[in-house]
Amino acid sequence: MRVAVLGGGRSSEHEVSLAGARAVREGLAQAGHEPVEVVLERDGRWTCDGDEVALRAGGGLLGCDAAFPVLHGAFGEDGTVQGLLELLDVPYVGSGVLASAACLDKLVFKDLMARAGIPQVAYWRAQDAGAASLPCWVKPSRMGSSVGIVRVECAEDLDAALAAAREHDPRVIVEAHATGLEVECSVLGHPTAPEVSTPGEIVLLRGAGWYDFEAKYEAGGMRLEVPARISDTALARLRDLAVQAYALAGCDGLARADFFVDGDEVLLNELNTLPGFTATSVYAKLWAASGLAYPELCDRLVRLALERFARERAHTY
Repeated sequence: MRVAVLGGGRSSEHEVSLAGARAVREGLAQAGHEPVEVVLERDGRWTCDGDEVALRAGGGLLGCDAAFPVLHGAFGEDGTVQGLLELLDVPYVGSGVLASAACLDKLVFKDLMARAGIPQVAYWRAQDAGAASLPCWVKPSRMGSSVGIVRVECAEDLDAALAAAREHDPRVIVEAHATGLEVECSVLGHPTAPEVSTPGEIVLLRGAGWYDFEAKYEAGGMRLEVPARISDTALARLRDLAVQAYALAGCDGLARADFFVDGDEVLLNELNTLPGFTATSVYAKLWAASGLAYPELCDRLVRLALERFARERAHTY
């Protein structure tokens, strides 16, 4: 199949996205597909081989059978590109418009999970930040890769942290500090019957003492311990919560589920609908540890996209 791989984007994660897109193109080629590089430039233009791509509603995308977005943050992971691909009438990897938007917005996502009774870290809106316990974490509500996050130790620093977060996003969330291990698992499939990988534990090797941008993307910042060193009770609970959250959010294709685990207690942190996608990123490494190699993973995701497209186009709206 001919697959358009979308990389770049307008967010601060542009370079990370390009690296992931390169890896996906290699994986797709190894799986027997024909990858087509599409770069979303920082100014918003879409280019292929240096030429601007003409986008016309219902006109498809460069004659491709499917699209594989490898985009992070605003203008890529938040439902905007997904909506454009819907209008182009192109099958695409990953969740649809609503799930993408809901999962990227931490406030919306946590409200949705709270309504369903999913255990998670306590959180507050910016206007209620004075009620937050200390230490706490101030975050832009719709950013990824730990961009714009500030740890607050004392109440006098709260206003400055809120102002720093608002530089990235007018919507700001304040989260309580969570103890325990940071554990992640990869989810794959349609929302009715997803598969869950072996979970892995994030072990920090240096840096700020928390899983910041440098720890995620710079060599030597972290180690992924697989399987995670958690109890059987916590493991079963984590898998169950990952499936519940995936279905509740309406995710499709893929997501990485992030948790805090303290003894047998498991708290959901977030679902990432388009996680980092190099062959050494957590999402792919967890599937490799579970017996699914990177090229086969890329192939599975494209086929899931085609299945979802056929299923949704069978309805009249």
